[in-house]
Amino acid sequence: MAQPGPRTTYRYSREFKATAVRLSQLPGVAVGDVAESLYIHPFMLSLWRKQAREGLIMTKGVAVDKEVVAELKALRKVKKAYEQLKVEHDLLKKAIAFTSELRANDSPSSSATRTRTR
Repeated sequence: MAQPGPRTTYRYSREFKATAVRLSQLPGVAVGDVAESLYIHPFMLSLWRKQAREGLIMTKGVAVDKEVVAELKALRKVKKAYEQLKVEHDLLKKAIAFTSELRANDSPSSSATRTRTR
């Protein structure tokens, strides 16, 4: 439930907005990752990107720190690898459950019958 009282509204500088938009426009960097790393809502960043396309926010000439770009790209790679590992883990769990079920369905009498017929 929402807290009673006045809402807190944050005001961001034009430079902050332009830097955020510039970071989100880099190849290999996801908008959600930029928003998460800057602690802003992805919708806010999308709004700023729209304003930049309309010319309300100027992004040209904004310097972007190369370390930040490298960190965002590394974050994207780690998230992608994590998602792959989750899929592999789920697949292994299903395989274990399937083989366990097969072993449970094998009756000991059927294996004894096979050895006697030889």
